[in-house]
Amino acid sequence: MTTHVINFTGPINASTCGQLIDKASLAVERGASQLLVNIATMGGECSYGFTLYNFLLALPVPVHTHNLGTVESMGNIVFLAGQQRTACLHSKFLFHPFHWHLNGSIDHTRMSEYAMSLDYDLLLYTRIVSERTREAKETLETQKYLSAAPRILDPEQAMSCGMIQAIGLPKISGGCVSYGIHS
Repeated sequence: MTTHVINFTGPINASTCGQLIDKASLAVERGASQLLVNIATMGGECSYGFTLYNFLLALPVPVHTHNLGTVESMGNIVFLAGQQRTACLHSKFLFHPFHWHLNGSIDHTRMSEYAMSLDYDLLLYTRIVSERTREAKETLETQKYLSAAPRILDPEQAMSCGMIQAIGLPKISGGCVSYGIHS
């Protein structure tokens, strides 16, 4: 049994999305029996976060995600792709309202499109969190966190809410194959 480890410590954007897809595909090609994705991210772009979530779910090997210190914003969605999810004792999860950076002038039609897209991203995010934490003792009020009142979860709270199944250090053996994605 060969575990391949991807250490993802950067923003979620076009570059890191492509790198994670490449590294995970390479791990599968090289015969990985399991993929451990150690994550430390302040989040990033919605489109790439949803892409990574769907990609990781589609892999033909079990995926274990681990919070190395902080998983924030869109990082929560990537993190929830793990079938097994764990976090270090001294880590956190942050949920907060979406924000976009707009460059230049925009017309009414483009502004409507942006608002529609932002609303749909909120719906997708909320749906994924609900699906992946369905069996939890405590229900996350994700829509509230994403639109008005941010929330930080410590590992104990994350366990009660179904974000993780265990607290501890990542299990990395001498025989594993490692890859890094740092930005």
